[in-house]
Amino acid sequence: MSETVGFIGLGVLGSAIAGHLVAGGCRVVGCDIDTGKTAELQDAGGESAATPRETADRADVVFLCLPTAEALHDVVSGPDGLAHGGQPDQVVVELSTFSIADKEKARDALAEAGKILLDCPVSGNRIMALERKLTAFGSGDKAAWERVEAIVGLFTRRSYHVGEFGCGMKMKLCGNILNLVHNSIAAEVMVLGMKSGLDPKMIHEVISGSGSSSAMFEVRGALMAENDYSREGMNFSIPLKDSRLIAEHAARHLVPTPIYHAALQTYYAAVAQGHGDEDQSAVCAAMERAANCERE
Repeated sequence: MSETVGFIGLGVLGSAIAGHLVAGGCRVVGCDIDTGKTAELQDAGGESAATPRETADRADVVFLCLPTAEALHDVVSGPDGLAHGGQPDQVVVELSTFSIADKEKARDALAEAGKILLDCPVSGNRIMALERKLTAFGSGDKAAWERVEAIVGLFTRRSYHVGEFGCGMKMKLCGNILNLVHNSIAAEVMVLGMKSGLDPKMIHEVISGSGSSSAMFEVRGALMAENDYSREGMNFSIPLKDSRLIAEHAARHLVPTPIYHAALQTYYAAVAQGHGDEDQSAVCAAMERAANCERE
């Protein structure tokens, strides 16, 4: 693939995605406030840029994978932001999970600069990203989506255009509810099985692929079985941030989400017990303590 892709935000998820773009034949120009991350991209065959503006100047299309809404607005509208560089009609693809209002603000700022922003959050964690098992929910200008769809396909297993701008985020919030509930219930199953005498690795092997399984059980259940949460797919900061977006979105539409909020309590317990920087599968450790069956 001959396109030059700018990629801003080379963190836990972004670095995995950028690696697939390099492997797929794209010229990738990366930008991150952590110069160690851009150095890693260079070692993998990519290039580095000092600012978002420079990234836009050197790229055909730009992807954003950022940690906060504040970072998004700085990357878009700051003194060295995307709005001040690049070509007219440049497509910018926003992969993160932020409020629709924040994404609309970024869209409008880029539109004033003659650029097109697509709302395209992805479902999955770093482990799934490394295995190219992400799902992308693209939304916004359909013609712009068609221009970047093949690039998105380099780092996803499935990708969809789900409607007008903002529909990607609406779909992502629905997916995030399922992810969190599936992870919490997987931990419940693992702890119940272990306390009743079953081997955790056997639990994971037997249920995986069955009608009772889920992608979260298969990915995070493996970490639960190993009792090793250092292989980070995504730590607890992201789902707790997203929980506020989900609560506000559900309240705006008067939709009760009692099962989601019940499952969320285990996340609070895991963070309170000191697992905040570990993978979210550490909810299993929190449940083991609650059930008085902690492993060595």
